[in-house]
Amino acid sequence: MPNWGGGAKCGACDKTVYHAEEIQCNGRSFHKTCFHCMACRKALDSTTVAAHESEIYCKTCYGRRYGPKGIGYGQGAGCLSTDTGEHLGLQFQQSPKQSRSATTSNPSKFTAKFGESEKCPRCGKSVYAAEKVMGGGKPWHKTCFRCAICGKSLESTNVTDKDGELYCKVCYAKNFGPTGIGFGGLTHQVEKKE
Repeated sequence: MPNWGGGAKCGACDKTVYHAEEIQCNGRSFHKTCFHCMACRKALDSTTVAAHESEIYCKTCYGRRYGPKGIGYGQGAGCLSTDTGEHLGLQFQQSPKQSRSATTSNPSKFTAKFGESEKCPRCGKSVYAAEKVMGGGKPWHKTCFRCAICGKSLESTNVTDKDGELYCKVCYAKNFGPTGIGFGGLTHQVEKKE
């Protein structure tokens, strides 16, 4: 049937949509009042809409209906929600629970996944990503990343490590470097001749 001067047809109510009241989504036109989730009827806007073929949903209902299913696929901050969406007419597929051992095979992956952090060798407190500096294969706080002898702040260009402790190159050379004549220190006394 030809469209004689009217606007496009609304994707929800199939009535004419004029330019002043039009919202376009996924190549279709909608009235502002018809632009809501087809499952829960929540009003939508450009940031909350998720389209599937000719249907529009809020992101929550879209995720329940078409998103991944199973353990570990949470939705935003409320990922522990037990709402299945049955009151909205959504089908929820229950996945069989997988048995997991109480111990983990790789503790570093476990700690990274669940928010625990590694400990600073100097102060023994947790080191988080924003304050982490690596030295000697271990994580350090930026404020703890100092020479163990003189207390000088260290950088990747002047740090050395020995037995799990950090030193500046000068202190390391004085305390652990080679000694003797020609190495900045005398190992025997020179006799004076008269």
